Amino acid sequence: MMIGYVAMRDRLLVCEGDGTDEWETETALQGHDLECVAAASERPDRVFVGTFGNGLRRSTDGGDSFDRVDAGFVGRESAPEGDDASEDVAVMSLAISPHDPDVVYAGTEPSRIYRSTDGGDSWTHLGGLTDLPSASEWYFPPRPHTHHVRWLEVDPFDPDRLWLGIEAGAFVYSTDGGETWTERPPGSRRDNHSLAARPDREGRVYAAAGDGYAESDDGGERWHQPQAGLDHRYCWSVVPDPADPDRVLVSSAAGARTAHTPDRADSHVYRRHGADADWERLDGRGLPTGEGVVRAVFETTDENGDVYGVTNRGLFVTRDFGDRWDRVPIDWADDLETLTPRGLAMLPV
Repeated sequence: MMIGYVAMRDRLLVCEGDGTDEWETETALQGHDLECVAAASERPDRVFVGTFGNGLRRSTDGGDSFDRVDAGFVGRESAPEGDDASEDVAVMSLAISPHDPDVVYAGTEPSRIYRSTDGGDSWTHLGGLTDLPSASEWYFPPRPHTHHVRWLEVDPFDPDRLWLGIEAGAFVYSTDGGETWTERPPGSRRDNHSLAARPDREGRVYAAAGDGYAESDDGGERWHQPQAGLDHRYCWSVVPDPADPDRVLVSSAAGARTAHTPDRADSHVYRRHGADADWERLDGRGLPTGEGVVRAVFETTDENGDVYGVTNRGLFVTRDFGDRWDRVPIDWADDLETLTPRGLAMLPV
């Protein structure tokens, strides 16, 4: 059995099925402005959802109900003293440690990092991020007065090594659990949208960024940028093959304008087969791409090697890393085709 949490812009789809043709779909958090979702296979009934304007939401019953987490997050910089700033904070990214499902990280706008070690009951601010030298250059073009932590990733080999993508401005990492931070290592991208790692390749980090794709083999300290064949270089989501860390999928578009809005979208999916291989575009494989399709969000299940991808056209799965994609038969209302997916968590139960 599988449980899936699909974060669309204005609702969360909670999907349960047997991995084939028997799925049930419920809707939660309707009317909220969702940004991200995270859940761990050790605790599939506990799911965290970050929102823009309504703080952090947590469910402990598989999405049947949600409560606002009283996290003490710092909200809008303009919030008057004494206001409940955590009510209107933008929680833009979430990560659950692969070493301990009770260790949860949240990234906000403006760029701050918070950590919980008790499953979200209490939180600690990890300072120093905006003290980095380049912080004055960080900005998010639609809201140029600010910036945010778009992605968080925990090294599967080292619980104290954290990787962050700042939108837009820097790749940042810590080797001491967020006590100190290092920014913009050689070759890293500046507009990182998503990061990934593999539990079978120590040091390997993958980055999908607005300024292209990049890989690191030393835990993020140095990067290289294989681009040959990647004709659309505004990259959004990245996932390595669970069976082979040298094979990678990315979703991408020509730019932000054609990535995120269905009425002008034109997005694509690319695959790379190894360190010396060029990228190949995967059109006509069952996963909708091209005109009218927003950039895909990917998720993998390490247990069986399946990769899931969601766009405004539905949820899809590939069992051969992109050669063929099949639609997952969840309820997909017509108006979902006008929305952009914000996050995806797929868990075996």
